[in-house]
Amino acid sequence: MKARYFDAMVIGMGLLLASSAVARADKDVYPSTYKPIPSSDTILQNATVFDGIGGKFTKTDVYFANGKIKKIGKDLPVADGTKVIDATGKWVTPGIIDIHSHLGVYPSPSVGAHSDGNEVTSPITSEISAEHGVWPQDPGFNRARAGGVTSMLILPGSANLFGGRGVVLKNVPSRTVQGMKFPDAPYALKMACGENPKRVYGQKGGPGSRMGNFSGYRKNWIKATEYRAKWEKYEADLAAAKKDDKKLPSPPARNLQLETLVGVLDDEIKINMHCYRADEMAQVIDMSKEFGYKITTFHHAIEAYKIADILAENGICAAMWADWGGFKMEAYDSVRENIPMIERAGGCAIVHSDSAAGIQRLYQEAAKALADGRKAGINISDADAWAWLTSNPAKAMGIADKTGSLETGKNADIVLWNANPFTIRARPEQVFIDGALLYDINDPSLRAVSDFELGQPGEGDVK
Repeated sequence: MKARYFDAMVIGMGLLLASSAVARADKDVYPSTYKPIPSSDTILQNATVFDGIGGKFTKTDVYFANGKIKKIGKDLPVADGTKVIDATGKWVTPGIIDIHSHLGVYPSPSVGAHSDGNEVTSPITSEISAEHGVWPQDPGFNRARAGGVTSMLILPGSANLFGGRGVVLKNVPSRTVQGMKFPDAPYALKMACGENPKRVYGQKGGPGSRMGNFSGYRKNWIKATEYRAKWEKYEADLAAAKKDDKKLPSPPARNLQLETLVGVLDDEIKINMHCYRADEMAQVIDMSKEFGYKITTFHHAIEAYKIADILAENGICAAMWADWGGFKMEAYDSVRENIPMIERAGGCAIVHSDSAAGIQRLYQEAAKALADGRKAGINISDADAWAWLTSNPAKAMGIADKTGSLETGKNADIVLWNANPFTIRARPEQVFIDGALLYDINDPSLRAVSDFELGQPGEGDVK
């Protein structure tokens, strides 16, 4: 967040500690402590490579060292001490990135005591953050890594109009969530439209309709613009007082809900909005223009195909399933060609999971969408479709300068596959995160194990 929202606070005898507050404001309140796991210089030789941005290369080597991709090409020289892996007949891709996960906030075992994904006490909970509910020992992280997932956006659930902040994590074993936080990745803001908020709050004082949903959004964006204006005035007054050596003004009272919304208005926090119907997505786009903020991604977006051109024109991504649909009224008008139709329109198509099981097989989800598109005459190459899993979510999450594609200088987040990952029998053989080998299908010692996967005692009287 910018300095003005944490600029000063009054403590003790009313002393204004503006300068120390400014110094702290430039840092994340809960900063990442992630450190790359030690890795070996490695070269994957003679593979078929999808680079994640539409390129496909055969009989190609991928060399990475010190956690970064150093070179991609044919017959690369091998420096002394480099680990050589024969990838003949195998495939290499960037690691998969899931833009919609609830791992850690809805962990396994799935019991009420572990349910921390929704704060259902108010339709407006923009002050909360998923990182404060993530349990790093969720066995689902290990299973996702075995499915080739190297990074993910952990979101609050979709009960609320403003559900709170989401956090980007690296899929590494850690005792703390800070040890998983992707350094310098922006926060997300989870919002939801449609049936969920009106169902949850219809009997709790509202909103009870889609009309109520929209009035709730707008009232809070108005509050956020007013809150920002107060801090901008305070900043100007503070600067003037310091210049003229006058008494310093007191800062406005902090408001955690509005700080998050102002972060969106200042393009520092990325909107990720649960929204199924095309008409609602179009109205949400109008609302974003009313208040001057940017929508990054519509999630689930089952009717995105109806407004594919509008999404493309506005630079908004759609994160979708391949074939989930019909499970409630706003999901009724689904088509299996949704994802390829967004691609064909020149939009940003993303395959997401929203599922602790689905995250393990996102590559198969993408394969289904690719096949359905081809049956309908939408011919998209395998290499272009791989962007649905890597570079497109990286772009939407604000980390594309660091990961999501196999390019020199980017993080060595890499998966070695035993076959074309869009084929039914394909499996990740090895998964590297920042160059460190964290999963090997043939080496059990490199598979993280959780006590919660070893079995639980039977039902008893203890609650």
